[in-house]
Amino acid sequence: MFGKKKFKLAAFLAGGFLACSMFTGCGDGGGGSANADEIVVGSNFELTGNHAQYGTNAAKGFKLAVQEVNDKGGINGKKIKIVDADSKSDTAESVNSAMKLISDNHVAAMVGPAVTASVIAESQVAADNKIPVIAPAATNPDVTVENGQVKPYIFRACFIDPQQSEVMAQFSSKDLNAKTAVIYMDSSSDYSKSLGKIFKEEFEAAGGKVLMEEFFVAKDQDFKAPLTKLQGANADVMFVPAYYEEVGKIVKQARELGINSIILGTDGWDDSKVVEIAGADALNNTYFCTHYFDGDAEVKDFINAYKEEYKEDPNVFAALGYDAGKMLIDAIERGGDTSEKIRANIESIKNLKVGTGTVTMDAKTHNPIKGIVVLENKNGTRELRTKIAPGE
Repeated sequence: MFGKKKFKLAAFLAGGFLACSMFTGCGDGGGGSANADEIVVGSNFELTGNHAQYGTNAAKGFKLAVQEVNDKGGINGKKIKIVDADSKSDTAESVNSAMKLISDNHVAAMVGPAVTASVIAESQVAADNKIPVIAPAATNPDVTVENGQVKPYIFRACFIDPQQSEVMAQFSSKDLNAKTAVIYMDSSSDYSKSLGKIFKEEFEAAGGKVLMEEFFVAKDQDFKAPLTKLQGANADVMFVPAYYEEVGKIVKQARELGINSIILGTDGWDDSKVVEIAGADALNNTYFCTHYFDGDAEVKDFINAYKEEYKEDPNVFAALGYDAGKMLIDAIERGGDTSEKIRANIESIKNLKVGTGTVTMDAKTHNPIKGIVVLENKNGTRELRTKIAPGE
């Protein structure tokens, strides 16, 4: 992320020349003509770079939601047009692509990027130009709240890091009776470090003890040296808050070293490729929390539609991209004929059915109130261990 002074200058310059937006026009309090043939929205995802696997999947989920409404005739006879931008897995590029979507394409709203740092970087440009943004998968609390104040134009479709870490800390101590833990984090990821920090606080508040913390860096291939150190602690559980590519390799190498203890994770684990990387046997005795269980009846429609469109199973990024699309569509359908009205309607979402379940927007934090599940990996499949209803 840029330094603050540099970022503020970029945002100031952007605010000085960017046009206000709407479907194809300008004006009307952050919105424009409601008589255009199309509703233009921006897709600002990581299509290249280190986070491309997350951004491309989230974009596919978002596009599926839009395609579904367009196939039914659109909204009041108007089709939603998605303009794609590539944030290139880079914070500066996320700002540049947001600026172009606003100034060149006059988007009414934007969805994306996928990762926290890029959404935070984009948020000032969105605020300066009064364009609402829905972040599908950025779980850090700072995405929507800064210095105790909610960012009026930034929303998210996912739950936040503290919720995940609290759930896994409580699950460890109460359900698994764990008394000791070690944590293995990605030092290059705000997502991973935030989750590790909060897990430690919550686990120790529940009476447990974190014995050791070790770090790796995204794209590492050999994890055996730090895993050997963690093995020496002989803890009841190992918490690995990371994304599935590294998770699969970590679990595989841990089992090869003879680490047979319970390994825990969060929603970054939620991809079928983790089984391919780690192996089904290695993943036994592991648990992670995520946004939905694919065995639930309420998510079957989304899963089936995604598989029919893309000929593959959705991962969590695809699911959250779809959720963000459903949230944006709902806001437009409820009289969102300007960017400002879309913003207000996202803020007032209540009991909306999305791909992963049902969401209500917390107007004070711009976080969705939604359920969370803990899944167990068992013999190459995932089984529901516990489900926490929205607001619990």
